[in-house]
Amino acid sequence: MSTATTPTLDKEPAGGAQGPAPDPDRRSADTAQDGLAARLAANPKWLVIGFAALVVLVSAVVTGDGAWPGGWTADIRTPLEDLDNWLVDNRDSHWLFLYFLLHISNAAESGVDAIVSLFDSLGWVGVTVIGTLIAWAAGGADRSRRAVRTGVTALAVFAVCGILEMWAPTMETLALMVVAVIIAALLGLLLGLASGLSDRFEKLLRPVFDTMQVMPAFAYLLPLLLIFGVGIPSALIATVIYAAPPMARLTSLGLRGADPVALEAARSLGASPWQRLYTAKLPLARKQMMLGLNQTIMMCLSMVVLASLIGGGGLGDEIYQALGKLDIGTALTAGVAVVLVAVLLDRTTSAAGERLDASQTATEPAGMAKVRAAVWGGIVVLLAVFAAVGSAVWESEWPESWTVSWGQPVNDAVNWFTDHLGSGIPVVGGTVTWAEGFTEFILNPLRSGLLATPWWALLLLVAVVGWFVGTWRAALAGCVGLALIGAMGLWDRSMDTLSQVLGALVLTVIVGLIIGIVSARVERAERMLRPVLDTMQTMPQFVYLIPVIALVGLGRTAGIIAAVIYAAPAVIRITTQALRGVDPAAMEASKSLGATGKQQLFQVQLPLARKALLVGVNQGVVLVLSMVVIAGLIGGGALGYDVVQGLSKGNLAQGLPSGIAIVCLGIMLDRISQPAVRSRKGS
Repeated sequence: MSTATTPTLDKEPAGGAQGPAPDPDRRSADTAQDGLAARLAANPKWLVIGFAALVVLVSAVVTGDGAWPGGWTADIRTPLEDLDNWLVDNRDSHWLFLYFLLHISNAAESGVDAIVSLFDSLGWVGVTVIGTLIAWAAGGADRSRRAVRTGVTALAVFAVCGILEMWAPTMETLALMVVAVIIAALLGLLLGLASGLSDRFEKLLRPVFDTMQVMPAFAYLLPLLLIFGVGIPSALIATVIYAAPPMARLTSLGLRGADPVALEAARSLGASPWQRLYTAKLPLARKQMMLGLNQTIMMCLSMVVLASLIGGGGLGDEIYQALGKLDIGTALTAGVAVVLVAVLLDRTTSAAGERLDASQTATEPAGMAKVRAAVWGGIVVLLAVFAAVGSAVWESEWPESWTVSWGQPVNDAVNWFTDHLGSGIPVVGGTVTWAEGFTEFILNPLRSGLLATPWWALLLLVAVVGWFVGTWRAALAGCVGLALIGAMGLWDRSMDTLSQVLGALVLTVIVGLIIGIVSARVERAERMLRPVLDTMQTMPQFVYLIPVIALVGLGRTAGIIAAVIYAAPAVIRITTQALRGVDPAAMEASKSLGATGKQQLFQVQLPLARKALLVGVNQGVVLVLSMVVIAGLIGGGALGYDVVQGLSKGNLAQGLPSGIAIVCLGIMLDRISQPAVRSRKGS
């Protein structure tokens, strides 16, 4: 017999009068308010941050003027102009240049000239053959799929660069790359050994590496331009300084992460410290060191392209000159060559690293090591032969009859796209229309708001956010950075740059989170995105400007789109890894409780991956800032324009203060976003 279930009714109030029925919407609203109040009471720092934000808004509306006090600025242009004049007058006579700096400059230029001469003597046939053999040998020097694929990639890269009429600038870029990679790798290895073997050196070098990673790439060019002038030495030394930290960091990480059991076994066998280093620590750290070499090579290529602004030449100079004339076809051709060189170097070093890993985990056929050594010996002999007779047998450059010019067709296609799809499309508008709307309705109000906010209110907000999200050091660093910007008289231009950085950062985080979530939850999407992200992360920064100009023309929006394209891959990868790294037990528990996929995402994965996601935001800050600066080349204006003009014209009084202001902005944004992860590690 079934039992009927009767609903439970609320009791009537005393006196028999029935009160009003409870409102479920009101009850849920009261519960939400109580929950919000409880969270704010448990975390009063959010009240303080909210109060500081309210002060910023109210002060901006009331005052409407955020100018830095004129009496608190210092004249730095005059001393810089005097210093520039002194350097020009004494560069050929002062003992500091004659007996020290001039030797460094001559050695740098001689090294690059020697590699260029070697390429010329090898000729296009010799360079192609030797380059293909080196790539094949790096992949294993056998008939394996890895070795053949690496060799074929190298052959295709050299052929396409020649067909695109970019052989000569490609050789110039490779020559500068070879010298820069060798020096940067050796310097990084020495610093990494010191940091990995000594706690004292590690403590000394850590803040140096942190600062170097935050500083935009342009910041390395300015002081070297001051010392060495325009030319190859400045470009080479700037590239080495920029690219050495990854090698040093990963070498130190590999040495400190070596298996303690293996080290103890070597110690028990009576090995000396040097023997333990060569027989145990370095072999165990080899994987991390190869990764560091790969990162150093890619950063060298990125910096070599940027160094074209100070006389680096090569493919970067082709892009820079073409962008200045709005010749998208030539810029795209050189950009394709840069991407191909990046793919070649990345695939070759990655294949070498994979082979080393495979040799540690699998047994190689007997005599394979001897075969590989013989192959490398043969490459050296062939290199010497080609260097001796190559220029007499064939031309030094790729034959002109085998080239294809596609610069003009690309320019015609860009003009057609701009005329037909840039604007005037019913309802949709067009790419140029969208860019203008973004500038008018987002960038301009954001810039106006920052310029209207009093300087002391922004300092208060940065101090509060830095203090409560990070540490007092973060608050101090952010405030000192902003104060230094004001003292240099660059407050307004820095606020213009900051508005672009904030706009690009918001778009980067939105795009990175959405695509990262899809990639983490859909395996097929992750597989499809992987090669795209790999390619995007190997492309130098200059290259991103080319298609953006073709889509939306010049202006601040073009720089922001390029910044989003450049920074989004890092945020996407970190988001994907963070969500996939969530504890499977927590996911299974939520699933057993009947949670939907949406509930698992918002109530389990995102909260548990919060720390890693903050790391992604921090990386987005650094990458966006460096790219918005480069956007000064395509109409971004503000500090980026000042730096570019200062570099291209050798005007230190214009470029150096703006470069320092950019570094201050970078340090401020980095410190108020990165410490959030550090301060909670113990929680």
